[in-house]
Amino acid sequence: MSIRDIESVEEVVFMDEIFDCEQPRRKKKSYRARVSPLEMYSDAEFRRKYRFSKEGAIKLIDLFGAQLKSDGRGGKLSPDLQILTALRCWGRNEVQDDSADLHGISQQSITNVCRRVALSIVQKKQMYIRMPANLDEEVQKMNMFSDICGFRSVVGCIDCTHIRIPHVPGNEGHYYINRKNFPSLNVQVVCDASLKIMDIVTRWYGSAHDSRIFNESALKLKFEGGQFHGRLLGDSGYACTHYLFTPVLRPRSRKEVRYNAMHVRTRNSVERCFGVLKSRFRCLQTGFRNSLENIKLYIVALAILHNIAIIFNEEEFPVEEEVVEEQELQPIQAVGRGAAVRAAFIEENF
Repeated sequence: MSIRDIESVEEVVFMDEIFDCEQPRRKKKSYRARVSPLEMYSDAEFRRKYRFSKEGAIKLIDLFGAQLKSDGRGGKLSPDLQILTALRCWGRNEVQDDSADLHGISQQSITNVCRRVALSIVQKKQMYIRMPANLDEEVQKMNMFSDICGFRSVVGCIDCTHIRIPHVPGNEGHYYINRKNFPSLNVQVVCDASLKIMDIVTRWYGSAHDSRIFNESALKLKFEGGQFHGRLLGDSGYACTHYLFTPVLRPRSRKEVRYNAMHVRTRNSVERCFGVLKSRFRCLQTGFRNSLENIKLYIVALAILHNIAIIFNEEEFPVEEEVVEEQELQPIQAVGRGAAVRAAFIEENF
């Protein structure tokens, strides 16, 4: 598909025509052509505004455009402009300032477009966000993590990040206030060494502790059931188990010190994942102004687009300092089987 194949020149918006007469007449429809942003901007300017290269954007239109086609009545937007509008809104999060640049699309139309695009993307979630499906895939993930600094048997790194949301009214509103005193969703992510997101949970309010989110997740049940051979790495906010290793809180030997250092370097993958994700899609850093239902939908859609950007080898955006995640508070002391398995692992490998 080439840029000239994009169906945007024939797109129209309705404009009311005022007639200078006493009796009301039927309003006529006049049309204004829209020019594709793919033609309008240079490569660098397009990438800055839409967060993908032109080539990447065209591939996204090929992937998701068919689900967005309409009959064209009522000035409907074509699939390419719907996808580009959503990318612009999510990428820069400047809907008000960009409204004129978004081809005269009203605020309500932008909201509707973003939801339609997000739904079309999320329909393909299983293709782009998934844990390893077999031993070969799992070994591949473990080898990628081992290449970082030699930490063995890691299939994924887990952490949570807060996404700012509007104030939630009613009796449940206070549950969404996090420890930094603003309303948020606490989103759990598991990523691989290439920063691809393999699992995501978006349903939890901001005051929920990371460990509770994991304890009540379907992913934990899969690890408990022995579905995976590798293990996760998490920070001290999680309980240490035989399938989720955390740092040693008070290292007493050179092996434990070395384990902690390699744990930090390996687990940094999920911190980098959050940084890259939020730098590409600024709405995840600055927050949303939508309904909770739409916010949860958008977060999953953006996680999928993040993975697609990695698949397309899209250039990363600079990660700003404030995007870097803080380590979870309230560390959990390792005890029981988890502590014993971790101690044996340290003794054998470090």
